This record gives sequence, structure tokens and C-alpha cells, in this order.
Amino acid sequence: MERYYQPEIECASREQIRAWQDERLVAQVKHVWDNVPYYRKKMEAKGLTPDDIKGVDDLHKLPFVTKADLREAYPYGLVAKPLKDCVRIQSTSGTTGKRVVAFYTQHDIDLWEDCCARAITAVGGTNEDVCQVSYGYGLFTGGPGLNGGSHKVGCLTIPTSSGNTERQIMFIRDLNATILCCTPSYAAYLGETMKEMGLTPDQIPLKAGIFGAEAWSEEMRQDIQNTLGIKAYDIYGLTELSGPGVSFECSAQSGMHINEDHFIAEIIDPETGEVLPAGSKGELVFTSITKEAFPLLRYRTRDICQLDYTPCSCGRTHVKMCKPMGRSDDMLIIRGVNVFPSQIETVLLNHGYPANYQIIVDRVRNTDTLDVQVEMTPEMFTDNLGEINRRQKELVDGLRSMLGLAAKVTLVAPKSIVRSEGKAVRVIDKRKI
Repeated sequence: MERYYQPEIECASREQIRAWQDERLVAQVKHVWDNVPYYRKKMEAKGLTPDDIKGVDDLHKLPFVTKADLREAYPYGLVAKPLKDCVRIQSTSGTTGKRVVAFYTQHDIDLWEDCCARAITAVGGTNEDVCQVSYGYGLFTGGPGLNGGSHKVGCLTIPTSSGNTERQIMFIRDLNATILCCTPSYAAYLGETMKEMGLTPDQIPLKAGIFGAEAWSEEMRQDIQNTLGIKAYDIYGLTELSGPGVSFECSAQSGMHINEDHFIAEIIDPETGEVLPAGSKGELVFTSITKEAFPLLRYRTRDICQLDYTPCSCGRTHVKMCKPMGRSDDMLIIRGVNVFPSQIETVLLNHGYPANYQIIVDRVRNTDTLDVQVEMTPEMFTDNLGEINRRQKELVDGLRSMLGLAAKVTLVAPKSIVRSEGKAVRVIDKRKI
């Protein structure tokens, strides 16, 4: 039986959702106009005042906000509440430029935790469950968000944070953890380690996992589900909007329901900024309509995806977004070909390789090179060079078929690629571009 944390919201009519969005958008635009000079200048530059925004139909008139705006306005330029009313900051884990710092009132945190509670309930979580939160805590939003959501559901919460794999596994087994929250790459590593310890899926008490914060493929999902004996669910979010819980998967596992009472989603052409028709593939843009301290209007996520408005078997009425298909800003262009790491991962997993790999892009004599280092499992490992060459050629052919270009593939020994306890470092781009 499907469970809901807030059924009157999650299963509201489309008309009711639209009415909430219209009313909240109008109020939010007035809020930022009155309290954020940076926004007011951007609106004035387009000849807009709050009176021009009467509902969602007018959303397209508003200017976009990008990560560049957040860096320019750093640290306090986009804060819409007095600092005495703010109770927390969270920050992105970005490595270039100034970090994005997001601000929260207590009300913002309550609503964010409600969103995470919806996600935990959607995977079957109740106050009978033990939820192990193995996302990083601190400035990173993963740990605090799922921790708060777990408390709201009433789960017994184990705030392990990331790392210390031996302790993670000990707690899963000793405390009978039933729900695991972490990055998919770390879930795969935990599963791999437990398998090496001789544990079979029926000896692992977990029943569900909520995995996000990095891209992962459907093949990787199946691999994790088989190794841990669980159902693996996706969750999506950005620090700039609150954190995990902007959208989440339900029992259908066919896309993530966007919490539309808090966020309005648009799909735009990443080149022109034009809003695209329903069902189109393009860049995802979000407007936060309930955030008090750090409300972002038309924030360009750079994630490429599609929205699905068809009714869902779970009974939730909020629109679904597909798993991001890549990003408009980290898409690799190699010898003129658009390449997404997720395409490479799909080929590797289809050929039975674990999702532990690195993509190294370089430029030699003005020509781009693509080198994919792939870790073998202990069962695959061999010192037979003929066999290794055969397998490498198989992957080269698979990648050429998927990408339309030649890649060099190097099979490496088990555990020779450094494991990540946070977001996996998949791409090393050595080109000076």
C-alpha cells in the first residue's frame, strides 16, 4: 500500500497545485522586490515591477538567476530576511570560484525537512524503520536534510555521515538499519564490500535506499539493488534551492515527483532561454515559492532533463522529472561530439563491469583524446594479456557504437581506482579549454 507523508498536498488536484503556485509566486516576487536590491535591479533592467506578475503564466517574464549571480552577490546580496531571522547556512561542495552559501530561516528548514520526509515515506519509511544517513553532514546538505526528514517521519536515525566503511556496515547489521541514505557510488561500494565479506542480500537488513547527489544510471540502480537486496530510489536537490528533496522517486521508480507546492519547474532551451513545450528535453529551471531567507526565481540548474505530466500509479499528482541526462555545463565535447559520462557508464555496466571508472580527457597535438580506465572485478582479473586485450576491444567497440567516436580503454586491477565517500570523481579533463 502506498504511503504519503502529507497526502492532502502530495495527492492534491492539479487545479489546487496551480492555485498554490499562482498565489505563492505573486507573494514571492513582491518579497524579493521589497527585500533584495540585487533582484530589484535585475527586474528593473527588464522593465518589470511586481504588478506585472499575476501568476505562473507570467513566470517567463522574470529574469533568470545563474550560479554567476550567486557568486557576484556573495555572501549576503541575495538574502531576503534580516540575518537575525536566519538560523543556518549550508554551502555547495563546488571547487571553482566562490562557494555558494544558502541561508535558512527556521520555517525554511521545517519545509525542507517535510520534503525529505515525503521522500522517506515514499520508499516505505515509517516510525518503525531505522534510517542510516551516510551522506556527509556539515555544510553539505545531504546529511542534514535526510536527517531532519527521518526525524519527522519518526524513524530511529543513525547519523553516521560518510566514511568509515567498517563502522557503516557494523551499524547496518547490528542496529538492523532498514533504509540507507547516501550517494549511489558509496552505496555501490558498501554493497561491494559486504559481498566480499561473504554477505548475501538476505543477510543484509536493508529494504530501501535513497541515493542522490550525483548522476547514476538505471544499470547502476539494478546492480545496487541486486547486491544489497533492496529497492534503490533516486532523490534530487540543490543547495541553492534547499537541498535534497526538491524531487524524489515513489514506488513506481519511473521519475522523481517535484514538490510543486514549493518549487515551480520549467524546461528551457539552454542556448536561447526560451521555455519549451511540455515533454521537451532541455535545461531544468526552478523557482522557489516558499523559501523566506534565500528565495531564487528562475534558477538555471544546468541539468538536462524532461518533465512528465502523465498520471502516476502511486497516486501522487505532482509532476515528475526524469533522471538528469547530463548537464549543459559539464557535458564533454570531444572532437566535436557531445559526450555525457552517463553514456559511458551505461556501456560499462551493460558489459558487466562495476560502476568504478574514470574518464580522462586530454589534448595531444591539437586532437582530443578520450581514455576510459575501468576497474575489473576480482572474478574478471587475469594476467592473460590476450584476454585483457579482447575485453578492452569489446569495450572500445561498445563505446564507439554509443558515442560515435573512438576511445582508449584501459582495464585496471580491482580496487586500483580510488574510492569516494562523497561524490565520485568521474571525469579528469586535462585540456586547457
